[in-house]
Amino acid sequence: MYLMISKYLASLDDVDKVRDEHLAYLDTLEQRGLLVAAGRQDPPVGGVVLLNVDDEAEARELIAGDPYVRRGVAEYTATGWRPSRGALKDFPGPRR
Repeated sequence: MYLMISKYLASLDDVDKVRDEHLAYLDTLEQRGLLVAAGRQDPPVGGVVLLNVDDEAEARELIAGDPYVRRGVAEYTATGWRPSRGALKDFPGPRR
């Protein structure tokens, strides 16, 4: 899994102008079994997208299609993560 942690590069008003497109993109990832969870940080300075992928290259490729990235209102950092406790401990790996 990869935690994709975003930082907004524009005002929240400008980010919110792209939000519907961003959420629609996340819907497509969820339908493909690639999105585990997503949400805005509190305070709203960025967000977190948890992707069910095996490598950073795939995570970066997927997030490059996010309208937030394409429109230049956010950037993401990638952190690999393997849950060892809690609700996601036995979460199935990516579907192939």
